[in-house]
Amino acid sequence: MIDQLTVFLENTKGRLTAMCRALGQADVQMHALALADTTDYGVARIICDDPRGAAQALADAGFAANITKVVAVEVPHVPGGLADVLECLEKANVNVEYCYCFVDAEKGATVAFKVDESAIEYLEQAGFTVLHPKDLYKA
Repeated sequence: MIDQLTVFLENTKGRLTAMCRALGQADVQMHALALADTTDYGVARIICDDPRGAAQALADAGFAANITKVVAVEVPHVPGGLADVLECLEKANVNVEYCYCFVDAEKGATVAFKVDESAIEYLEQAGFTVLHPKDLYKA
């Protein structure tokens, strides 16, 4: 599993910019950013190359952030590729709480899933590539 940052943002002008600037100043490279909103606040989910350093930089900048474990899976670049990944999870009786995509120029699409850790075994047995910290984090 990899670490995902979950950051709670006030739904005000400039907060997303300030969050991204804090990460940039800490030399954190984002691989993925998903943003959801409600009336009063936003929830940013971030995959990056230094989750612990990013969490500290955000805390120092006054943001509420926590680290959550997710599973990142490379999705075959064919029609129905994501459906194949989801079917594997369904057959293994693994519930998907949420997911979002990010793209690597060389590897193609990757989906981050909030699922039980048992999903890794099922996905790898089915031949899917699951990303691990060494694949995303700074050395």
